[in-house]
Formats: sequence, structure tokens, C-alpha cells
Amino acid sequence: MRIPAHSVCTAIRDDIVSGVFERGSRLTEDQLARRYGVSRVPVREALRTLESEGFVVSRRHAGAHVAEPTEQEAADLLDMRALLEPLGAARAAQRRTEAHLKVLRGLVRLGQERARRGQGEDLRSLGGWFHETLAQASGSPALTALLTQLRHKIAWMYAVEEPERPVDAWAEHGAIVDAVARGDAERARTLTALHAERSQSLHRLKRQDRGRVRVSQHAVNTAGSRN
Repeated sequence: MRIPAHSVCTAIRDDIVSGVFERGSRLTEDQLARRYGVSRVPVREALRTLESEGFVVSRRHAGAHVAEPTEQEAADLLDMRALLEPLGAARAAQRRTEAHLKVLRGLVRLGQERARRGQGEDLRSLGGWFHETLAQASGSPALTALLTQLRHKIAWMYAVEEPERPVDAWAEHGAIVDAVARGDAERARTLTALHAERSQSLHRLKRQDRGRVRVSQHAVNTAGSRN
């Protein structure tokens, strides 16, 4: 069975974001093929995709390396998200489906419940799903792809502190969904912009600790792969 390049790309990106491959470290096709249990062909395709996304750079006579964004580039990511997420929310108010609303409302209920219980790890995942679903509700594949890429890069560059009052943060999510449900694009845009501004202060740049890349085998999840 041929493992699709997008599965390999996802695996490499996840390992970059989580710090398995440190910034500046070299990525060879042979090394990655062994790690994920695939041939070099999907690895080569994945590296090209990751280079286009800004996670990987190719150096002449030195091959592929994990990118090393500057602090200014990292700050730009938060600014771009602050501009694009409100646009996505406004589009969602105009284009969302009942299925999107059902998922968003369900996530808000779960988030509010977990926030009251102080289950921080669950909240982190739920928050990611919430913003991913809100982006999808915009009905714009291009905008959704940009926001998804931004979230990956922000997770790569930043550690995010828990808000002092997570219940309030999830109340903001709920207000955004209410505006989207009513079709109020301007209110959805304004509330999302305020939410993004508040959350920005919780981001702290990760420190880069130089060290060796872990070499444990990590086979690609082939569930759903097609020949």
C-alpha cells in the first residue's frame, strides 16, 4: 500500500511543531523514510509541501532543514491571526450551515463544562477544535487553510498560558457562536477580534534548546490511506 504524501507531511509537521525536530536541524530523506516507515518518494513530496508552508528550508549543498523563524516573524503570526480570524467569523455568520452550528454549540457546552471543572488539557484541545470549526464555517477553503497553517505555526513558536478565568474565555466563544447563528457578521467579527486580542497576551515564545533529534521509530498512521 502506497502511503500518501499528505499523511507523511502531517507526521513530519507534527514532529516539527512538538519539537521532536528542532529548529535548524537537518532533515534527510533517508532519516525520515526510516522514522515513518515509508519510501523516500512521499517524504520528498512532503518536504516540498512543508517548505511552501514555511516549516522547512532547503539550503544549497546542505539539503533540507527545519526553518528558524525570527522573533519578528513569530510576532507577525499573531498579527495575521488577529486579522484573519475575525474575517472568518464574519464569513461564517453569512455562510454557516446548521451542521456547523450544531458542532460549535456542542463544543461551547463541553468547553464551559470543562472550564467549570478546571480541566485545562481538555480545554486546549476543545479550543483548537472550536476555531477549526469556525474557520470551516466560513465556507472559504483558502481562508480555512491559511488559518489552519497559522495555528500550526503558532503552536510551533509559542507556549500558551491558561487564562485566569477560562469560564470567561468560553463565554466569549459562546457569544461568537450566538452572533454567527443570528447571521450578524459585524458582531461576529468584533467579538472574535476582541477574543483574539485578549488571547494574544497569553502567548509566550518557546525557548529553543539545542539537542539531538530523537530517533525512535514513528510509523505513519495509515488509517484511511488509499492506494
